[in-house]
Amino acid sequence: MATTDVALHEASGRLEPKRVVNNMSIQVATVNGSGSQSSNTVLLRSIFQMGVPVSGKNLFPSNIAGLPTWYTIRANKDGYVARKKEIDFVVAMNSETAQEDVMSLAPGAAVLYDEPLNLSSLRSDLIFYSVPYDKLVAPVCPEAKLRKLVKNMIYVGVVAKLLEIDMGEVEKAIRKQFAKKAKAANLNLSAVQAGYDYAASNLPKRDPYFIQRMDKTQGKIIIDGNSAAALGCMFAGVTFVSWYPITPSSSLPESIIEYMKRFRIGPDGKATFAIIQAEDELAAIGMVVGAGWAGARAMTATAGPGISLMAEFAGLAYYAEIPGVIWDIQRVGPSTGLPTRTSQGDILSTAFLSHGDTKHILLIPCSAEECFTMAQDAFELAEQFQTLVFVMSDLDLGMNNWMADPFHYPEKPIKRGKVLAKEDLDRLGGFARYKDVDGDGIGYRTLPGTDHPAAAYFTRGSGHNEKSQYSERPDDFEHNMERINRKFETARSFVPRPEVSTGKSKIGIIAYGTSHWAIIESRDQLRKEYGIETDYLRLRAFPFTREVHEFVKQHDRVYVVEQNRDAQMLSLLKLDLEPALITRLRSIAHIHGLPLDARSVTDELMTMEGK
Repeated sequence: MATTDVALHEASGRLEPKRVVNNMSIQVATVNGSGSQSSNTVLLRSIFQMGVPVSGKNLFPSNIAGLPTWYTIRANKDGYVARKKEIDFVVAMNSETAQEDVMSLAPGAAVLYDEPLNLSSLRSDLIFYSVPYDKLVAPVCPEAKLRKLVKNMIYVGVVAKLLEIDMGEVEKAIRKQFAKKAKAANLNLSAVQAGYDYAASNLPKRDPYFIQRMDKTQGKIIIDGNSAAALGCMFAGVTFVSWYPITPSSSLPESIIEYMKRFRIGPDGKATFAIIQAEDELAAIGMVVGAGWAGARAMTATAGPGISLMAEFAGLAYYAEIPGVIWDIQRVGPSTGLPTRTSQGDILSTAFLSHGDTKHILLIPCSAEECFTMAQDAFELAEQFQTLVFVMSDLDLGMNNWMADPFHYPEKPIKRGKVLAKEDLDRLGGFARYKDVDGDGIGYRTLPGTDHPAAAYFTRGSGHNEKSQYSERPDDFEHNMERINRKFETARSFVPRPEVSTGKSKIGIIAYGTSHWAIIESRDQLRKEYGIETDYLRLRAFPFTREVHEFVKQHDRVYVVEQNRDAQMLSLLKLDLEPALITRLRSIAHIHGLPLDARSVTDELMTMEGK
């Protein structure tokens, strides 16, 4: 509902804004390192605990403390969790960006600001609330050094009063945030109460926004994608992790470390895993390849610059056929790019990473739940196909807070693929490492230490024949490369299948990853505002399955929506589809580094439709 909607007030006959309940975007503008993360998390969780669907997105600088940062909370009764293009309620705490933040708002929005900023003089078509934060925090926090941090909790209390957020839920959220620090919890709760009391006495409600209790978050959790991925990897049986810190992937291995320390210590008190911080990304992937060859379930996590450095070892693993898992938490490139902004810009380069003819399996989660489940899929596929599997997450999914259903304990036993044990070799007498016995392109392997004289073989990154013997014969090389390609084709039947929603529309939409959440909302906008029905396919993996080809065949126009400049997924589709189908594809690509919003998709699609 637009902020400019009005209704006739029955008693006075005045035109007043309609109440906007559980449908708003709240943006908190602060400075990096000010402690606002705790305050914003408390605000998000308080709304969530009232049963209102929420999402939280953090836009933070890539360098030092003191620079601008924005945190946006979207509350939506219909469950939309994509970024909303418009901001409805701003908490302006940063003097450097305050004027720009205010000037960018649509008429009717609300602005809560620090009194010295004097923002109310900038515009007459906004609703302003002024709060003397420094005066309020001083009696609450006598220690001057802590006031900068505690000050942010004042606005939590003011927002709670203005939006009618239950203070009981705010206290519950604070107790959770500072679970092991009772003194800190009490201090922050006092600051929230000070803000709430000030608003009750001095800020009459003039904006139309309200939070009211619902029941749409019952049984759900809030978690970031990297933490969900870490849990998934642990449940998948990972035993070796090597990594080099890089935003926005670092929190994934850091979470694995914490989880493994809690749950993977043996009865003798010793760790049943190895986690190593390597000297760089090249070393990290090299260790993964070595550990995968030795029989460990091995992985690393990185971002685009790290993926670039891993190219040579990716080719070795592909050609020597060694399993491993790589999480790519994508960010904006090229080069350093915008390291704290989200993107889907590594799709094309990762699909063919390394020199020569290579094609890698990609899994593409869209949610925290899929970060958990696809972690397990990745290890299963890596060992089944004896290759690297890349899980293509992104900054928005990896580092931001998402609602999710609780994760289910895995029920299927771990499968190691075509691994020959001593008993198998006793029966067979021997084996050819790179021979396609079953017609699926996948050879049999042994693990180091297998107690049998026929178990040994050379793992070669140079030319080799079926028996893994060195060979530069053209027919051996061609035969080997065709077999590996056949293995990739076999993977089409085993990778996660796309989610498809079809009707009778001639217009189709293809998207993947976190773009999904904008597409859900955009399809509703197209239906309600323009009467246009669309069909939708969400890609979950590469290589593409037969459903992707059928979807394009069924539609006159197919819009491929992605967060990169060069329409990278569309390029992959063009390489895969029949030539006659390529002309049906259209590109909607966004590269601003902000999470994709529905309105941008709707507007661009309608422009391309000529309406």
